Amino acid sequence: MSATSGPTQTTTQTAPPTNPVGKVAAASLIGTTIEFYDFYVYATAAVLVFPALFFPSDNDTAATLASLATFAIAFVARPVGSVFFGHFGDRVGRKTTLVAALLVMGISTVLIGVLPTHASAGNLAPALLCVLRFGQGFGLGGEWGGAALLATENAPPHRRALYGMFPQLGAPFGFVLANTLFILLATQMDDATFLSWGWRVPFLLSALLVVLGLWIRLSLAETPVFAKALAEERAVRVPVAETFRRSGKVVVLGAFSVMLTYTLFYLTTTWSLSYGTKTLGYSRQQFLLMLCVAVLFMAAATPLSGWLSDRFGRRPVLASAMVGGAVVGLLTGPLLGSGQTSLVMVWLCAGLFFMGLVFGPIGAYLPELFPTNVRYTGASLAFNSGSILGASLAPYTAVQLASALGVGWVGYYLAGTAVVSLVSLALLRETRTASLD
Repeated sequence: MSATSGPTQTTTQTAPPTNPVGKVAAASLIGTTIEFYDFYVYATAAVLVFPALFFPSDNDTAATLASLATFAIAFVARPVGSVFFGHFGDRVGRKTTLVAALLVMGISTVLIGVLPTHASAGNLAPALLCVLRFGQGFGLGGEWGGAALLATENAPPHRRALYGMFPQLGAPFGFVLANTLFILLATQMDDATFLSWGWRVPFLLSALLVVLGLWIRLSLAETPVFAKALAEERAVRVPVAETFRRSGKVVVLGAFSVMLTYTLFYLTTTWSLSYGTKTLGYSRQQFLLMLCVAVLFMAAATPLSGWLSDRFGRRPVLASAMVGGAVVGLLTGPLLGSGQTSLVMVWLCAGLFFMGLVFGPIGAYLPELFPTNVRYTGASLAFNSGSILGASLAPYTAVQLASALGVGWVGYYLAGTAVVSLVSLALLRETRTASLD
């Protein structure tokens, strides 16, 4: 194309097609629901099933730690997925990249459901599990950023946080779906049957959810903001290089600002499930049901935080939620450590409520920090690098701290991450009135 043909062409083009609100909400919500369902299925199995089937040991704690170490692999893979899918998302388009990321995540999850165990394949079994776990994280590394951009780049300027919370709602929805299925299987099967083949069912059912997600997403048009940038030839050759050249500091601060999000969630879900069943003496069905009730507080807080962020700004809502997360951390010993069901529930509900408050605005806040031509890469990298800092070793570290120093130290660890996120947030700008063009 000649230097003069671009402007002439763009003046004759019709406006990019817009996507209806309902379709945007469904596409951003269904995708992350599926992705987080897949992720939580693995998280639950990593505590309940994988220690015995893939990492057999005479020491239960050692087996659990080995299983949780594979849980961390996906968080290392997520920034890699962010760079890969972000490259195409910023050069080719949000829609196509989102479909590809969903396929990678879904296929990896289904294949976990047909893996041989250590008893039949020896050390090959955990090796294959690690490869597929990497695939899960690689796909999710491209999923979240695309879903967040799908929502925010289709939103009216004064409703971006409310739209941006739709992909965030996929987290509690996927969690409830995954854990409800595990509860049903566990109550309908004895332990031997569940360990033999019942645990595979949630992984295999992921195939049906992926088909549904693909059907919804393939009906979308490209976001108007990106379509305009593409028509004006604003795409860059290497988005990741441009991201670090122009916004490297923002990527780093953004990653630390979401550190609490991951630590809070995976301590109140994955680690607490291990602690509750192995130390406090709850049955897995009972504790999973408690978590399903508690995550409803997260589901309620997420849209609330989106509405508040559009009204008062992203940073005030995020800062308030981070302070709340720190308080939950300091109360871990007295509440969760008590072992009393009522106090344990208060800790779980409070933790997941503040998780929803800190999680909701991020769907708009991180994309708003980056220009259109590197927004997919920048937002994805910040969000998923935060997973390494806040979640990759959180369950593993918590098991070690609780075993060596007591459960109260897990809370101090949580409060410390809240302080780090709060300081990072203070160094970032407010984006409520920022333009996405």
